[in-house]
Amino acid sequence: MEYVRPVKIEIYFIPVENRIPLKFGPEVLTSVTCARVHMLVADSSGKVVDGWGEVPLSVQWGWPSTASYETRHRDMKQFCQLLADEWMNLKLEGHPMDTGHMFLEYVLPLAHIRFNSKYRETSEDMPWLSALICNSPFDIAFHDAYAKYRELPVYEIYGREFLPDLSSYLEPAPGSSVSFSGKYIEDYLRTPPLKELIVWHLVGGTDPIDEEELTGSEPHDGYPVLLKDWIREDGLKCLKIKLRGNDFNWDYHRIVKVARVGIENGVWWFSVDFNCTVKDPSYVVEMLDKLLYDEPDIYARILYVEQPFPYDLESNPVDVRGISSRKPIFMDESAHDWRQIRYGRELGYSGVALKTCKTQTSALLSYCWAKSHGMTVMVQDLTNPMLAQIPHLLLASHIDTIMGVESNSMQFYPSASEPEARVHPGLYRRRKGMLDLRSIRGTGFGYRVEEIQRELPEPAYVVRE
Repeated sequence: MEYVRPVKIEIYFIPVENRIPLKFGPEVLTSVTCARVHMLVADSSGKVVDGWGEVPLSVQWGWPSTASYETRHRDMKQFCQLLADEWMNLKLEGHPMDTGHMFLEYVLPLAHIRFNSKYRETSEDMPWLSALICNSPFDIAFHDAYAKYRELPVYEIYGREFLPDLSSYLEPAPGSSVSFSGKYIEDYLRTPPLKELIVWHLVGGTDPIDEEELTGSEPHDGYPVLLKDWIREDGLKCLKIKLRGNDFNWDYHRIVKVARVGIENGVWWFSVDFNCTVKDPSYVVEMLDKLLYDEPDIYARILYVEQPFPYDLESNPVDVRGISSRKPIFMDESAHDWRQIRYGRELGYSGVALKTCKTQTSALLSYCWAKSHGMTVMVQDLTNPMLAQIPHLLLASHIDTIMGVESNSMQFYPSASEPEARVHPGLYRRRKGMLDLRSIRGTGFGYRVEEIQRELPEPAYVVRE
């Protein structure tokens, strides 16, 4: 079977400004840089096709720290440039699952160590999660290019005619009856994929819930500001509530206040996200028990809890069974790969939140591992605008999530995606609580880049054979 290898890579850094701030954990996001990768690949005969990948370099999420934003941001952009060289120097022809897996297993760890020992400007090491974010647009672009080379939609390249079985990539949990022999990625995917997805709205820590919380600094740009207006405008049925994790009374009253507004306006489900700031499981257990006793209707509508505890599971091996006995609890920031998910399962996590910002390769393998072991999954957002939205939504449409997909770039920087929205209107505007994926078509990720009238800046970095 003919394969391809990268022959040229261009990196674009696209700045995006928030219309309103997004607070999660101890930090506030007011702008983000999207790393867009344009990768040209060639086969042995010299045939060349291209692919695109894009991910927001969400510094505050991927690298929580007291170090300055500017140095962390600069380091992540610098690491993207280092990775462009690594992808080019690899000179391996292969399927993107094989190449992406090998890169994650061997190349990225060494590049991460080398960067932290020689190149970083920040006073602390760049975390592995940030390294995954930086690698993701390259991985996504290679999947896109290979599928276009095969003249297929990207989810049609994961079948047995293209790949070995999953035992080449995954190991079952010890003592389980799971086997990956004779199992392929395609065996776990929806056929056909969903064309509409129920969408989750993010209620950030500084988002005004009612008129009393207005400060006068809110934008007057035609988009809603108050929660009730968002719910009515977009027909929302699912709300994700960002919490502090270190202020019990504030968190409890925030849940109740958001939920009451939501229920009054037809919302079905809520999730709660502590963004890894909680230190003790009793904090979450007491929160849930208080809701059960005082607000049973709200408690009943909490569909799941996102990872409350610090990222590094090895350093923070918190047993979460007290929480999972009450509500499903999903790994998020710590779900780097299937091995971390396996460890999380041992600690009592019942589900996992998948993100394409940790690479398309890892998202698919993590899903297959979690699904095989009876874990529930969700596809969570990284406030993905522009092209980044499309692989994110395609993943959710091809797998069995607990409830739709999270998508919130239209809340925080809707104008950033205006060129893409003219081609894909249903992806960037929520209607009747849904996103419509019918505009995605063609080979690769179905971006339809040639139809999108986006003026890109000059490439920040270019590397070629």
